[in-house]
Amino acid sequence: MKLKITIDGKSYEVDVEAIDSEAPAHSPRGYTVQSAPVRVPGAAPPAAPAPAAPVNEEKVCRSPVAGIVVRVVAQPGQAIQVGDILLVLEAMKMETNITAPLKGKVSALKAAAGESVQVGQVVVEFE
Repeated sequence: MKLKITIDGKSYEVDVEAIDSEAPAHSPRGYTVQSAPVRVPGAAPPAAPAPAAPVNEEKVCRSPVAGIVVRVVAQPGQAIQVGDILLVLEAMKMETNITAPLKGKVSALKAAAGESVQVGQVVVEFE
């Protein structure tokens, strides 16, 4: 009988011979061979993402694209106007200026140069 077994993502095709389960098998050298229970560790359950704290959407700027922060222009405490460049992202070999959606003051930067950001990730908070 042929069986297909997958171990650590690799598939193996093996030949298996059925024998009398009451009688132990003997190897060519005279050793008795018996089956033993096999314990296969289960995969750890995926960690649940931590619940995000509620965010006041009027006081944050989110990344419109996934990419890498090339340059951070704004600094915490800096007064900004609508349209001021906050940071520059590189996505698909194109640079995208992330601009201030409102007039105010930068409270915190949530991304630094060289970091990857995802679509919708908060990159700047405002006071």
